[in-house]
Amino acid sequence: MSTKTALMWFRQDLRLSDNPALSAAAETGAVLPVFILETEDAEEHAFGGASKVWLHHSLAALNQSLDGHLIIRSGKAEDVLDDLIDEFGADAVFWNRCYEPWRMERDKRIKADLRARDLHCESFNASLLWEPWDISKADGKPYQVFTPFYRKGCLQSLPPRSPMKAPEGLKFAAAPGPAAQLDDLNLLPRREWGKTIASHWEIGEKAAQSRLAAFLESGINGYKEERNIPSKPKVSRLSPHLHFGEISPHQVWAAVHHREIDRDADHFLSELGWREFSYNLLYNNPQLPEENLQEKFDAFPWRTDAEALRRWKKGMTGYPLVDAGMRELWQTGYMHNRIRMVVGSFLVKNLLMDWREGEKHFWNCLFDADLANNSASWQWIAGCGADAAPYFRVFNPVLQGEKFDPDGSYTRHYVPELANLPDKFLFKPWDAPELVLKEAGISLGDTYPRPIVDVKASRDRALAAFKSLSEAAA
Repeated sequence: MSTKTALMWFRQDLRLSDNPALSAAAETGAVLPVFILETEDAEEHAFGGASKVWLHHSLAALNQSLDGHLIIRSGKAEDVLDDLIDEFGADAVFWNRCYEPWRMERDKRIKADLRARDLHCESFNASLLWEPWDISKADGKPYQVFTPFYRKGCLQSLPPRSPMKAPEGLKFAAAPGPAAQLDDLNLLPRREWGKTIASHWEIGEKAAQSRLAAFLESGINGYKEERNIPSKPKVSRLSPHLHFGEISPHQVWAAVHHREIDRDADHFLSELGWREFSYNLLYNNPQLPEENLQEKFDAFPWRTDAEALRRWKKGMTGYPLVDAGMRELWQTGYMHNRIRMVVGSFLVKNLLMDWREGEKHFWNCLFDADLANNSASWQWIAGCGADAAPYFRVFNPVLQGEKFDPDGSYTRHYVPELANLPDKFLFKPWDAPELVLKEAGISLGDTYPRPIVDVKASRDRALAAFKSLSEAAA
């Protein structure tokens, strides 16, 4: 191929290693590395507040890896690409595929336009183990249940490819860009929250590799059971790194397979399988982020209560485990998976609020705000999605706390006003005698809120609503 200048369009693949598009660009000639903050096509799926913070630091790390050669722009992707192609005389464009419906539609349009202009244009899979269109049932229909999707559809198909090394001796098509490009995107909020939320993480490709190594060394043993204990370091915390493509699922898959595939490793790999399932659902159901997969839920009697929703978001529901989870989210941009189920169940079942309210809040506050995972998981907990949790399964926040945070260390960390309360009353402070509360420095309704709903009564209300929905659909 005679092409000498190859534009490499970085998106959710902010790394050098195992980056098929970057490797192809490097083999083609001098590389023009580009990132575009898309301000129009994304619409309601534009980056949330937390994602912008992570993106800022991830782009800084990528630019450093590229010796300052990353070109950073904002605007409509087609227009920015056209300008850069003209400015630098690029005759090839490479990118790795994204699977959000709006991106897939837009990418097809861009690719057709570039090829019509006799430019070489090619896209690659860098973020999924299996392409969504390659995994389906024998009859060609998409899977609706996770276990057969993963065990039969994925594991019995071609195995994931081996990771690729970072290209060596990259040649760049232009001089390093001005240092102010990243700051011009204004990704960091002015308030202190932007600094605080990032302080809990190391961000970038090197940090992602270190995180994986640490997890495989000390976190994966006992993973199957202990991953449910939020105070224990038995979760990988790789989800933000995977979301931004600082590490690829192929790299994670291969690293795990270098060790014995015992019950812990198998269960961890199945979590990567759930990520694949979510993308498969999104590909086959583009309306997943907005519409119930089970249409009968379109008639569900969701409540509107702005004050209750505000208190849920702020971690002031009066249920300590729920409040700990919501505060962890706000303070760190992350929430332990077991706790995500608890706070989700509380919102859609105890508060009887539309799952889309939770999906929107998580989208804004999560570092790993992944469109497929976020919407599929919220539909799962609400009972209206694929392979969903039965609606009658309501997570009791008191019992969940006593079972999965038995020494209270997680809850006390994020709800410090309850730190001196004995374990017996930690998850139900309203049951504590006045003397016990006083000795712990707690005044219910003052230093810590009283419960905004009764767990049993709200559960009964949710079950009655679901029963009426089922009867109407019969």
